[in-house]
Amino acid sequence: MSQLFHPSANTFARVTIFGALFVLVGLAGIGLAIARSPYQTQVNVVQPQPVPFSHEHHVNGLGIDCRYCHTSVEESSFAGIPPTHTCMTCHSQIWNDSPVLAPVRASYRTGEPLVWNRVHNLPDYVYFNHGIHIQKGIGCTNCHGPVDTMPMMYKAEPMTMEWCLNCHRAPEEQIRPREEVFNMDYEPPLDQLALGRELVAQYHIPTERLTDCYVCHR
Repeated sequence: MSQLFHPSANTFARVTIFGALFVLVGLAGIGLAIARSPYQTQVNVVQPQPVPFSHEHHVNGLGIDCRYCHTSVEESSFAGIPPTHTCMTCHSQIWNDSPVLAPVRASYRTGEPLVWNRVHNLPDYVYFNHGIHIQKGIGCTNCHGPVDTMPMMYKAEPMTMEWCLNCHRAPEEQIRPREEVFNMDYEPPLDQLALGRELVAQYHIPTERLTDCYVCHR
């Protein structure tokens, strides 16, 4: 029987197979790049808000502590959004005629709360508790970045499962003394690992269980 295919068909078949594999690997790489990109994670993306509230001005400029507005952050899972009367404590006297603050005055007058857009919005299947992280010495800037330098709030970290696990696997690399949790200017010491291991023991952090599924998925 005569040969049906030219010998070059073997080369073509090999090139096709390997080409298909390279295409699949390339598509997987593109998918991974998109999943890690700001388009997906929203890192460094400023969300529109009803009022252009500046953390840089209030925290860095005026020295207002995080807990003045986020009153439940030390004991609750949710940091809390300040009610309008908290804003009006100052703004009934300062900039009380500013057009920018008109929505704040309207909210105070009508009792209708301002509707802020979430900057850090974890999926519903993820359980996160602010209170426990603060009690264990995780600073605000560890997750939220340099809030005191943000004219408008944005997401500083991707907060993906991978990102969370990196900290849960080695909390001694991130932990700080509790009294420094709200310090925006805190600088880790040169012997951070030694301090971290000491604080992990002192704060009774169960490192052997931090990567268990139920810790974040309940």
